[in-house]
Amino acid sequence: MKRAKVAKLKKPFSLECADIAADKSISHRCAMFALLSRGRSKIKNFLMAEDTLASLEIAKLLGAAVEQNGDMVTIEAPLEIKEPAEILDCGNAGTGMRLYCGLLSGIDGSFVLTGDKYLRERPMARVTKPLRAIGARVDGREEGNKAPLHIRGGKLKSFVYESPIDSAQVKSALILAALHANSKSLYRESFLSRDHSERMLRGMGAKIESVIKDGKEWLEITPLEKPLEPLEITVPADPSSGFFFAVAAAITPGAEVILKNISLNPTRIEAYRVLERMGASISYHLKEDKYEPIGDIHIAYNGRLKGVMVDSKIAWLIDELPALAIAMSLAEGSSTVCNAKELRVKESDRIAVIVDGLRRCGIEVEEYEDGYRIYGGELKHAVINSHGDHRIAMSFSIAGLICGMEIEDIACVDTSFPNFFDILQQITGVEFED
Repeated sequence: MKRAKVAKLKKPFSLECADIAADKSISHRCAMFALLSRGRSKIKNFLMAEDTLASLEIAKLLGAAVEQNGDMVTIEAPLEIKEPAEILDCGNAGTGMRLYCGLLSGIDGSFVLTGDKYLRERPMARVTKPLRAIGARVDGREEGNKAPLHIRGGKLKSFVYESPIDSAQVKSALILAALHANSKSLYRESFLSRDHSERMLRGMGAKIESVIKDGKEWLEITPLEKPLEPLEITVPADPSSGFFFAVAAAITPGAEVILKNISLNPTRIEAYRVLERMGASISYHLKEDKYEPIGDIHIAYNGRLKGVMVDSKIAWLIDELPALAIAMSLAEGSSTVCNAKELRVKESDRIAVIVDGLRRCGIEVEEYEDGYRIYGGELKHAVINSHGDHRIAMSFSIAGLICGMEIEDIACVDTSFPNFFDILQQITGVEFED
């Protein structure tokens, strides 16, 4: 089991990051959505990480012709998605499994989706249950709640579905299924989750509109009458990945970081807004806005952070909460996170793992079913097990800047941010052991 020893920072740092990992969510969607087009999609700055490469490999097995030249990927969509002879391995990617489940439910053929040991234990009923309700034939362990999942795809019924959870993965899966339904479908969530799927599919020619029905706002999805236009996109840097270094600057006296060419999508930068509320100095500089708003973010230390309540817009910052917990652990006063039960079904039970990790570092934490309260204090050196969760591994690595830290099972970082430790080594010393 590979581990990293992160050295306590000896002096302030100034860092300009032009090599933050490309956006994981958008890269996944590029691989999948290109299958719905006719012609050659051109994707620059595709994330070359294990999870997204797994989605790209699945696209190949479904009949796409894929060429890679550095971070430039071209995808020639097949005339028809083919039934593969092999099992489709999603690696560690819940996004890959849930979205492919929706996409393939409306395609004629037999498809089996699996993943690594962690993904095979993550809940899939939130996708498989509504898909079954509209005529999809999906089965798996625990009545379709656990992978491997078997999909017998075919024409689907239209639907009206109000999701009990605000999840971009659930929404995207249902949108992809609706594109192959027999008539228009309606989808609603109580609070807008990340909207990359709607933005990208609209940009490719799909008809996905916001409509008001019975006083409520819904997404109306019209089935495809013809293939979509191919993508021509530069994937922006991932704000969720960049956030680790935003926290590093916010907790280190005299530090500053500039994150270059990063997505400024409002549904993706909520964690930065919380860090601002805690007292960090943050500014945003828009540079372009085609499929996504893209620009630079400047973060600078502005004194000790203050405790904060995080109880809304959870769907917009769910992935950043582990890193935000490190900032909270050093803040003045207490910070509370609630309405975040979704954390328990991520790559690990992130509530339990965050609470355990911070306690090991000498921080007082109260655990709740849907979150936690962190009492700001002084971080102490500890040995932290990531439990195979990339965001846990990276979050406690950032904590190491303050007190030194040993993190076990760091191979998982390669699933989303392969050069994370390369950037961290520009700030402080990192040693690795097998």
